[in-house]
Amino acid sequence: MNTFFISQTFSLALLIFICLFFAFFGIFYSKKFQDLNNYLTANRSVGLFSLTTSLTASALGAWILFGPVSASTWGGIGSIIGYSLGTAFPMLLLIFLGKKIRKEFPNGSTLVEFLRKKFGKSLFKLILLMMIFYMFIFLCAGVTAISVLINYISGTPLWLTALIVLLTTLTYTLYGGLRASLFTDNIQMIFILILLIVSFFIIKGFTLDQFSFGFIKVRNPHLISASYIPGYTAGFTFFIAVAATNLFHQGNWQRVYAAKNFITLKRSLIVSFFIIIPIVFYMGFIGMVAFSIDPNIRPDLGFFSLLLKENSTLLSLIVLTLGLTLTISTVDTLINAISSLIVVDGKAVFKFNKKMKIDYLKFSKYLILMLSLISFVIASKGFDILYLFLLADLFCCAFVVTIFYSFFDKRINEKIAYFSIIIGLISGFLLFPTPDFSKSLLVGIFLSKELFPTFINQSLLFSSFLVATFLPLIVLKVKNLNKTRLYK
Repeated sequence: MNTFFISQTFSLALLIFICLFFAFFGIFYSKKFQDLNNYLTANRSVGLFSLTTSLTASALGAWILFGPVSASTWGGIGSIIGYSLGTAFPMLLLIFLGKKIRKEFPNGSTLVEFLRKKFGKSLFKLILLMMIFYMFIFLCAGVTAISVLINYISGTPLWLTALIVLLTTLTYTLYGGLRASLFTDNIQMIFILILLIVSFFIIKGFTLDQFSFGFIKVRNPHLISASYIPGYTAGFTFFIAVAATNLFHQGNWQRVYAAKNFITLKRSLIVSFFIIIPIVFYMGFIGMVAFSIDPNIRPDLGFFSLLLKENSTLLSLIVLTLGLTLTISTVDTLINAISSLIVVDGKAVFKFNKKMKIDYLKFSKYLILMLSLISFVIASKGFDILYLFLLADLFCCAFVVTIFYSFFDKRINEKIAYFSIIIGLISGFLLFPTPDFSKSLLVGIFLSKELFPTFINQSLLFSSFLVATFLPLIVLKVKNLNKTRLYK
């Protein structure tokens, strides 16, 4: 018996309709743009509106219906601020990084392509592997989230939702490339904004005076307290984790190169920044309200517990449509992003007999199909991949300072970069918590927990991200200082 009285047949029909709707328009629009430049960078001709909606839609995903809502129930206002800024802040960083990379490498298509010129093949392969791994985990998370959501609403089998979403999205994205993804993002972002605004008024109408900071202060004052330490640690953890991973998202770098000029890119990134923050903050705020109304609810279902309070079929359809739109906009971006990395950078890793790029385009599509099959299996099982997602975030954090600091410090060579990244990875991994978050390799396994301060024992995730992110910076500074003294 499903929870909200939507039949599987009806929800399945809507699922197929929405997926085919985007597939049709994606294929129809991209028919006239079938060359490789359009597949990779939309011929570097994307305007303000299209670039803004695409950047925003790609940054968001079905995860916003679960992640910020859940985090706010234990991390409070700090976690919401960290989540919001972490999602949006890369847009501001891409203004400066994008300007530099477009100027120094105007005909590029990927971040890795730029880094391949700066560093040697050994480090380049590690960066490429890390980016593909992160985006693959992101793909699994998106498909799993929408499969669980539709199962929650209507009882539709997980595998069926995963199959339909992946098949339709693969069809138009592998056919039309970035052009198809950009066009469907335009439509999807309009849908997302309308549905979020509608949900705001519906939830506010259902909850009345409960939809306020005052109500939260009465029920759970610690969630909005300035002295609540977990709020700070959660906020900082989410900020560095989400910001670092988004900087390694090839979908963002494709759009950096796709902008018709830097002024368009700059304006799009600024507008996207100011759209993303209130959306993510709104979802986190809903989590605190839902938890304050009923502390026994499952944390990641707070949004649905409020919106679907009246068991309305219409409201369930709004949730389903919103979740699907968010998921498809993310999945098509990830598919095209991974494909572009293989097309452009695959030739430096895989040596085929023919050296034409089109061979790598075909190879990228085969690889995407294989990764999608694995994603389908994971989504069909409904595995909880949050832990794996956090591990992927840790990898990105260990890379982020070294890679992007090297944009501005020419003294960082491959050897120094490799050393700092490995130090960050090992140190962060030693502190990274086990799945039950009670201990880590260093704290509780190799060494007794009693040897470490209480703060470390209670904040292993925060500590691991902090060390993985900033220890490489210390290594770089020490190495450069020694280098400077040597030359003197």
